Amino acid sequence: MFQDIYRSDAKIGRFLGVLALSGVSYGLYRGIQDNYLAEIVHINAFERGVVEFFRETPGLLLVAVLAALYRFTESRIFKIGIAVMTAGLAGLLVSGSGKPVVVSFMVVFSFGEHIVMPVKTVMSLDLARRERSGAALGITGAISSLGHITGFAAVTGLFFFFSRLGFGRSDALPFKTVFALAAALMVGAALTALALKETAPSGAVKGPRRRFYFAGKFHKYYMLEVFYGARKQIFLTFAPYVLILKYRADTSVIALLLAICAFFGMLGGPLMGRAIDRLGYKCVMVADTLALVLVCFLYGFSHRLFPLPIAFIVVCVNFILDSVISLGSMASSVYVQAISASQEEITATLSTGVSVNHLISILIALTGGWIWQAAGIEVLFSLSAFLGILNSLYAAAIKPPAPAQPVP
Repeated sequence: MFQDIYRSDAKIGRFLGVLALSGVSYGLYRGIQDNYLAEIVHINAFERGVVEFFRETPGLLLVAVLAALYRFTESRIFKIGIAVMTAGLAGLLVSGSGKPVVVSFMVVFSFGEHIVMPVKTVMSLDLARRERSGAALGITGAISSLGHITGFAAVTGLFFFFSRLGFGRSDALPFKTVFALAAALMVGAALTALALKETAPSGAVKGPRRRFYFAGKFHKYYMLEVFYGARKQIFLTFAPYVLILKYRADTSVIALLLAICAFFGMLGGPLMGRAIDRLGYKCVMVADTLALVLVCFLYGFSHRLFPLPIAFIVVCVNFILDSVISLGSMASSVYVQAISASQEEITATLSTGVSVNHLISILIALTGGWIWQAAGIEVLFSLSAFLGILNSLYAAAIKPPAPAQPVP
């Protein structure tokens, strides 16, 4: 199967190995993040938005960070990002539970995560046959999802084990144990990444990469990233906190839900990639955000429509559905590839897109907690649905590039 998707000269084993190890590590970290903030660091709903403002700031600064690394190849930048993530996890392991310290190391981890984000996509696209770009991104996402499933499942099992030993929700030892495992696996990912060859991607422009890159032909992609970043941030930041604060979901429940999300991501990633290749990125982008409207409505209003136990189930199902819907976001990367002239242009545009995405993300994170407190989760998730509608309308206006004309 891989021979049909990747170039014949592509060496993908170590790259996919790094994704698997870092995926498990991220699953462990993400599986405890929100409960750790709520139950150990005592971050409330409003403060959670403030935390996310700082945690997502590296995404806004990504263009500047990559500008400083403009002489490096994608593989070297990838290694740097993995190393920074390792430092962040190590800091969370050895630090106390003071709010400034915890948030600082979360920001360090986030810096590494955001450095890796666009470069991982570019490396995946470069290793693939051009006509199988969507399938390659699907494979990459599936391997990461499998790692996440393993990490989330481990969190569920570990916290069940610790609960049987008498540890309560406010005890720090189970969380520190998970941080230790996550840090160890990320060290393994960093060591594996060091073995990746320092080769420039095929089709790259010779010489150093451009420091900053904004091109008019990508303006629709930038706008899509604005809409996607806003609606994504509401779910990413506040959906788990709704489950924790409103429905009293413990760490095992959150990790189990995340494991289910990752499982569907592992299965759905390749399917979504094939759908992009067959139906086109435009169709997928429009359908993706239209489906979000129903998810947002039920997430925000279930407690008013159903008894609390049923509302909890409905919200859990919608939590999973949102993760499935978000797989459609890979369509925008294929759109960028379709209108780019070189691999360098793809890298520059995707990194700029991440920063554009996070410009609105940090504003939503900062104001989302205030909206929750002032107007309730109904208004917060109605805003997310509205942004999804705008995203669909804008995606529908995209015109696919004209096919290249044969040379006479």
